[in-house]
Amino acid sequence: MTIRFDKRGFIGAATACAVALLAPVAAQAQEITLKAVNAFQEGTYYARNFERFVKKVNEEGKGLVQINYLGGPKAIPTMEQGAALRNGVVDLANTTASFIAGVAPETLAINYANLRWAEMRKNGAVDYLNKVLLDRGLYYYARTGEGIPYHIYLNKKIDKADLSGLKIRISPIYRDFFTKLGATVMQVAPGEVYTALDRGVVDGYGWPLVGIFDLGWHERTKYRVDPGFYDIELGIVFSARTWNKLSPAQREFLNKQVAWVEGLNVEMATKDGPADAKRQADAGIQIIKLPDAEAKKLLQTSLEAGWAAVLSASPQHGPKLREMMVRK
Repeated sequence: MTIRFDKRGFIGAATACAVALLAPVAAQAQEITLKAVNAFQEGTYYARNFERFVKKVNEEGKGLVQINYLGGPKAIPTMEQGAALRNGVVDLANTTASFIAGVAPETLAINYANLRWAEMRKNGAVDYLNKVLLDRGLYYYARTGEGIPYHIYLNKKIDKADLSGLKIRISPIYRDFFTKLGATVMQVAPGEVYTALDRGVVDGYGWPLVGIFDLGWHERTKYRVDPGFYDIELGIVFSARTWNKLSPAQREFLNKQVAWVEGLNVEMATKDGPADAKRQADAGIQIIKLPDAEAKKLLQTSLEAGWAAVLSASPQHGPKLREMMVRK
């Protein structure tokens, strides 16, 4: 009996077998795992929506994009995360312009805008900002906080837009503003503010309307000054190195998540803000409502100081950002 050897059949079968074996490898090669950090402690208010985003991406992005969530400031200190993004140590972070201003001061402009984020996406302001940020090693992917004002919180009463003689904890967002109001400004990490208040190291602080209960600051706060100023900014920022190396499919998948995560801002502005204002009142925090003339002075000084800082830090891009972000 003669056995006939069909080379074509053998080669075809071998090829099919090789393709089958390589298919999982090819699929695996299309998946990227991104390292993420949070500027805020895990589980706190400003960390939660990002953690929801991570969960959603990991559930829907299998085979394409996965996120290895390293955690909050214990993984990388808050103020070091901007440099970690720029240098590619991590791939993305939930942070604020205040915390990455040392790397990209132009991001501070977002806080001083009086246009909504959706309007700035339409008029090209966000695209322009990202062109600037890519040169700084960053990419502003999504805004995850909007519609909540900042306030001055104090342990000493005031009756005008004047912080002379007071030591106030600041962030870069309102450093120049508080300085113009006469305050002695001090930069203190969020995790250390409670102790600073308790020991009288600071007389107050700047912070959004929402979030002081997570940190326990309400226990050491007597007053909140009205009106609020600026607009909270919180965002997911990518390392430019990472964003640029994503495949078209990976980038398309991530871009589809933007509308969902930015849609969560509505709840923050319409539900969470009023709820925290009531909670502060129930906790005994008294409202200092400045007289109209002093309130106007406070708001005018805040915007003048904010934009002056942006224009000084970025004379090349500051004027264009102000033109695109401020309603005429």
